[in-house]
Amino acid sequence: MLTIYPEEQTERDNYKLLIGSILPRPIAFITTLSAEGVLNAAPYSYFNIISANPPMVSVSVQRKNGVRKDTSRNMMETGSFVVHISDEDYIEAINLTAANLPPDESEVDFAQLTSIPSTKIKVPGIAEAKIRMECTLEQSLALGGSPSSPACDLIIGRVVCFHIAEELVEGGRIDAQRLKPVSRLAGNNYSKLDEIFSIDRPN
Repeated sequence: MLTIYPEEQTERDNYKLLIGSILPRPIAFITTLSAEGVLNAAPYSYFNIISANPPMVSVSVQRKNGVRKDTSRNMMETGSFVVHISDEDYIEAINLTAANLPPDESEVDFAQLTSIPSTKIKVPGIAEAKIRMECTLEQSLALGGSPSSPACDLIIGRVVCFHIAEELVEGGRIDAQRLKPVSRLAGNNYSKLDEIFSIDRPN
């Protein structure tokens, strides 16, 4: 096997090893509101569950030269955001929202997506998503890089409301085949659900 020490190669080289190894990664499609009321949207694959009691999720938003992206800045200014689960039916539009637009332009409008009011927070969601989670900011941590120029913001959000398409729910569980989630691989590659198999857990 190859033995590689992160400190002996570039950040980009380490990035390639991480995104090529940690597969597949679920994609959080996140909407936030700027202080000026612009609806921002962007996909993030550094995303996962933190806790079910209370329900919490995490997302890591990378910085550029130590400067926060619109998403993390908006989260911290407003204290709320909406996480949508990415699926096959609107993944092309999600991809468009990754465009580098100025802060005063909405990626939602650019991708021709439909905003929908939230129930418990001010940030609107996206109607095309089969699952969306209204979140409040639980905690944020600046990590990596240097003290004066962190590499990312680790955001922990508390889910205060779930919105789930009725056809997905059976016996309180989500039907993954109907959801058709899309996950991130490396480069420009994505993955769909293919073969699903079960293994009993040991007692």
